[in-house]
Amino acid sequence: MIGDQQPCFIVAEIGINHNGSVELAKKLIDAAAVAGCDAVKFQKRSLEHCVPESQQSVLRETPWGTMTYMEYRRRLEFSFDDYQAIDEYCQERGIMWFASVWDEVAAEFMQEFSPACYKVPSAALTNEALICKLRRIGKPTILSTGMSTMEEISRSVSILGTDDLILTHCTSTYPCKIAELNLNVIRSLQEKFHCPVGYSGHEVGLSTTVAAVCLGACVIERHITLDRAMWGTDHPASVEPWGFMRLVRDIRSVQEALGDGIKKVYPSEIPVKARLRAAALV
Repeated sequence: MIGDQQPCFIVAEIGINHNGSVELAKKLIDAAAVAGCDAVKFQKRSLEHCVPESQQSVLRETPWGTMTYMEYRRRLEFSFDDYQAIDEYCQERGIMWFASVWDEVAAEFMQEFSPACYKVPSAALTNEALICKLRRIGKPTILSTGMSTMEEISRSVSILGTDDLILTHCTSTYPCKIAELNLNVIRSLQEKFHCPVGYSGHEVGLSTTVAAVCLGACVIERHITLDRAMWGTDHPASVEPWGFMRLVRDIRSVQEALGDGIKKVYPSEIPVKARLRAAALV
């Protein structure tokens, strides 16, 4: 259950921080499980659809040497067997996993693993063919809203419907400046669409992510890494294992502290009330 009066659903976004290694992915799954996350998330693309032809042959310096951008992307993309190993490992560790799907072929690929939900990345929010595909699949969908206008979001929501939809507020800069987080958009999305709203953060630090929970975010997603200095585009905007442990702890504590909003006198206050009110009357 996700939404009001439910525990915040915390996702460790592995994304492409595995750098093409299943063993590194397993270490990141371990870190997320130890931290107390509810799920880990990956990214799945069909490269022929997602890499523009103009970029496919562009040379890129990588830890594996100089190669074309397409060759580099292939090194990062997990195969069916890789995801089968990940699926089995997540079951062993007792943690849910799912993926951001960037195109229709990727969505079909992920159906083989019967994920609990799908995520539409911010880059694909206007991909109506993908949105319609996920509508037909009929599972809960998380729609990330980075780089998007309210009109673009409204269009995608009108296709998906709100019955099994979670929106995540996001600013798609890696890392994101604090002044551009605009966390109050969480409330704006709640008021406009009347569905659960979460937060996908790319900032440096943890306090602003905890603040998103105070504003009503029911899903929190942050990228996870073993070391922010590792090679790769997403590592600098990611959270290391000890940071994730603190983040989960603080989110759970803050959500408990928020309470239900009903003013009451707690049993622990009664003897204090009797003593201090009596003293105040003297």
